[in-house]
Amino acid sequence: MNESRKYKTKKQVSEPTLKRLPGYLYFLEQQKEEGVLNISAPTIGKKLSCDPTQVVKDLSVTGIKGKPRVGYNTYELIHALEEFLGFNRINEAFLVGAGNLGSALMAYQEHQELGLKIIAAFDTDEVKIGKSVGGIHILDYNKLFTLSGRLNVKIGILTTPNNVAQDVAEDMVNCGVRAIWNFTSANLDLPEDVIVQTTSMSSYAAVLLRRLNDSDK
Repeated sequence: MNESRKYKTKKQVSEPTLKRLPGYLYFLEQQKEEGVLNISAPTIGKKLSCDPTQVVKDLSVTGIKGKPRVGYNTYELIHALEEFLGFNRINEAFLVGAGNLGSALMAYQEHQELGLKIIAAFDTDEVKIGKSVGGIHILDYNKLFTLSGRLNVKIGILTTPNNVAQDVAEDMVNCGVRAIWNFTSANLDLPEDVIVQTTSMSSYAAVLLRRLNDSDK
């Protein structure tokens, strides 16, 4: 019963809050390195240009509470954030599409610090198959089906061309993947119980360029 309530609480956390939490964690780790033992919401808010009330509300999702005139214990708050975000556990992932973007993600070793570790990549290009990037082997796409059964990987990273993204995503789901980090611009049509987080490079570029153009007016 308690586990069920805990799960529902996490599911209800808003996406903006989830996106802010890693920023708090990174800042707190810096403060820990500087020897800061306790820190207040107003201090966090001032440094990160956030409303202190919002900081308190965001941090409350971890279950930790600050003390009056003391604030939060830096170490306890870091642990609570890491536990809530899952950064203190290694979640294994498959990557499909070892092109420029896929290779950049493979080379980005800090994924392990985010609780995410790419253990294998897959592609159909014979030129890429057999090579390694960042210590990660690129395998023939057909091996996705055999390895998934043995390794029980639940996370897929999709960096394929848009025109094959839907088919590959469906293959991932059929292989047991339950969460997909989608770096394509394709609007994936998958079962409701599959978690999809889309990070479209074109969408982010459009927002960046639009804001730049607006600031020049």
